[in-house]
Amino acid sequence: MSLWDLNSEGAAEAATSIAADCGVATHSVGLDVTDSAAVADAVTSAREALGSIGGLVHAAGIVTAMDIDRLTEKIWDAVLGVNLRAEVFVAKALLGDLRSHEGSAIVGIGSIMSVVGSATIPSYTASKHGVVGVTKSLANYLGPDGIRVNAVCPGYIETPMTAQMMADAPSKAACVEKSPLGRVGAPEDIANAVRFLMSDEAGFVTGTTLIVDGGVTSHD
Repeated sequence: MSLWDLNSEGAAEAATSIAADCGVATHSVGLDVTDSAAVADAVTSAREALGSIGGLVHAAGIVTAMDIDRLTEKIWDAVLGVNLRAEVFVAKALLGDLRSHEGSAIVGIGSIMSVVGSATIPSYTASKHGVVGVTKSLANYLGPDGIRVNAVCPGYIETPMTAQMMADAPSKAACVEKSPLGRVGAPEDIANAVRFLMSDEAGFVTGTTLIVDGGVTSHD
């Protein structure tokens, strides 16, 4: 498993932990996923360290709360670049490896903003809607090569991205109230869904979007 992140130390620590806990070979790289040259180098490095590369989970994401009155081109391009464009071009950089590896799979991380809209985050909403479209497009194109492509769309999950919101008691309570299951999600909830879609158990699943939100989008 190769972990790529802007936070090179964090990626290295996670790789070490996974290797110890799961007994698998790991590798890490610190990089910006919007940097095509850095991605190419990372692919080469991962291939040399691990051998074949049989899957991609695009979990890189950023969000900036900025409604259209305040939205700038710089913010729009940055959010779309990380959340959407990078998935496509990282996948492209890995195509040779994925095509040569039986059972290859790609999972993109969308959001509940892939199926609804938020007034204050148009760039994020557009990027996550785009993940669903790219999933369907790549699934159609890569299916004949035996490569499955799916998306997981998380709801309110306690992550570093949502830490500020979750630290505010009324905001967290509002998230809990929206969920029929009566709680916010944990990273493990998303990891379990991704693991399934990457596994042979999902061997006949492609081009689909799995919403993991505790039921938030099941009601008005």
